[in-house]
Amino acid sequence: MSRQRFSSRNQNTTTFKTKEQAIGPVSNTIMLIILACLLGLLYLTQVTKTNAFSYRINDLKEKQSSLQTEHDQLVVDSARLQSLERARSSEVANKLANATPSATIQN
Repeated sequence: MSRQRFSSRNQNTTTFKTKEQAIGPVSNTIMLIILACLLGLLYLTQVTKTNAFSYRINDLKEKQSSLQTEHDQLVVDSARLQSLERARSSEVANKLANATPSATIQN
């Protein structure tokens, strides 16, 4: 049989081939490296935010501790001042006699 130069009736003269696009091994490796870098940056961003909040929380805890110490000291001072006033105005203190020196000792 000889080859025909012209197509016969009802035959397609062009053929369509579907070519599947596939990612090669180099492209695949590059994409995986880029993805790993993006995940690393996301992780570092989250860690940095956490550390920033940690510093703020630490500062607030230190402030709370100093305010608690100051409060405790003020409570003690208030109790001491109130106790002196109560002792002066109590019945027992009013009944006590004042001691005055009668004589001085001389060498």
